[in-house]
Amino acid sequence: MLSRIYIKNFALIDTLEVSLNNGLQVITGETGAGKSIILGALRLILGERADAKSISNAQDKSIVETEFDLNNQFKKFFIENDLDYEHQTIIRREILPSGKSRAFINDVPVTLDVLKELSSQLIDIHSQFETSNLFTSEYQFKIIDGLSENKNGIEDYKNEFSDFQSLKIQLKKLQTQLLENNKESDYKKFLLNELEELGLDQIDYEEVQNRLSVQENAGMISENLAQILSRFHQEEMGILSFFNEAKTKLSKIAEVSHSFSELDERLETSFVELKDIISGLEDEAYKIEINPENLAFLSELNNKINALLVKHNVSDINELREIRDQLSGEQNSASELEASIVAIEENISKKEIKLQSLAEKLSKNRKKSIPVFIKKTEGLLKKLGLEKAKVDIELQDTTEFNAFGKENIQLLFQANSGFPLKPIQTAISGGERSRVMLAVKKIIAESDEVPTLILDEIDTGVSGKVAEEIGNLMREMSEDMQLIVISHLAQVAAKGNDNYKVIKQDISGKTQSTIVPLTDEEKLNEIAQLLSGSKITEAALAQAKELIDN
Repeated sequence: MLSRIYIKNFALIDTLEVSLNNGLQVITGETGAGKSIILGALRLILGERADAKSISNAQDKSIVETEFDLNNQFKKFFIENDLDYEHQTIIRREILPSGKSRAFINDVPVTLDVLKELSSQLIDIHSQFETSNLFTSEYQFKIIDGLSENKNGIEDYKNEFSDFQSLKIQLKKLQTQLLENNKESDYKKFLLNELEELGLDQIDYEEVQNRLSVQENAGMISENLAQILSRFHQEEMGILSFFNEAKTKLSKIAEVSHSFSELDERLETSFVELKDIISGLEDEAYKIEINPENLAFLSELNNKINALLVKHNVSDINELREIRDQLSGEQNSASELEASIVAIEENISKKEIKLQSLAEKLSKNRKKSIPVFIKKTEGLLKKLGLEKAKVDIELQDTTEFNAFGKENIQLLFQANSGFPLKPIQTAISGGERSRVMLAVKKIIAESDEVPTLILDEIDTGVSGKVAEEIGNLMREMSEDMQLIVISHLAQVAAKGNDNYKVIKQDISGKTQSTIVPLTDEEKLNEIAQLLSGSKITEAALAQAKELIDN
């Protein structure tokens, strides 16, 4: 339960601290006293958006702190979120002058998501302006699932449905990716085939260019080689015979003068090298042949390589190999993509079978609980002055799974006899909303595990006997939970286990709001004032005492 509220520097509140107890806690106060400010501060604990405009003193931070008495059922949450579990757990929000806010659980900084997850399990705030919740499928399913004891079933279903949705998102993403790939698939396959057919790994591009150049100039090369070899081998004027004669003569000179020995050796070496060069030239001359077919082959190969270099805007054959490997990888990726799609589709089919089974169980339990809901709700509405009101819940099968099963829900309502039931959002009047909502809250409270419920002026617009019944109903609700009620009804205030009053006063020239607990005598006077106005009469006091005693 909520055991303490501390608020500092928030709107009209300078400092406010109040302790709360279990049971029915009733808060009263004049319009404009600051009750809505306290609720606004508490909504920060629920993770709602913080606004720097709420800070009273712009030089200091604003603090909203609540203390909850927890039982061991919340230990799991603390363990999962790496938090220290305390029976007296403190949740705090701070709004800095810059507008930034911080959240803490037992003085440990947490994200708003973690804060929301915990606080939503601890407290539920309902305002008179929030009856539109009653019109949503989510809220209507919550009502009937609470009655049908579908808690574990709906949790299992939602976990499976979450996985199912994730798989569908993954599938759509992969299908879109495959579709995009397929748009260019044929062209990419063509490019890959073109590169693979060329046999890039077996090609030495420099060698291809060299062989092509030789073939293109074979005639010129053969003619010049023939002339060179002819000059070497001429008998009288040939270079080889002249070189041989010079070598012989230098050898003779070296025999008589050792100073020529080194030159003789060098000439001998040069002669050997020259003969080797001549031999190499003869080998090359032998290889040279004019081959039109080879020339055509090399020319075509070179043209293909050059064309691909230009097409892919690269400068060498290694880059072509990289492009080929990339295209090949994309083809493999497409195959893997198709395999992944098939695997996800199989998982989706399995999930659908499981979801169908879970959805059928949920629906079966809901249908069993509809008569219970009708009986309880109509009984409560009769007490609240809607004697002829009728309600029903209609479940309609759907072709697709949704967050609550495989069906839609429609809460039907009619306040007057002799008229057909209609969807509640079209059949209910403003004066009926709060009473229907209170009846629903009473039903939910019987099965909901949220320990604290705050009702903000949900009893607006009623009086007399109905107001008395509302007070009784709230007192009954508070037996199962801590019920904090903000009310202007004396009949409700009289039922409070503890009563508090929000007051607004001028302190040192500044208007401030705060909340004070009421003693028994102050409670009596407050109820009398609610009955008679600003002037408390003896009759009002007597009536107030009678309300309290009843």
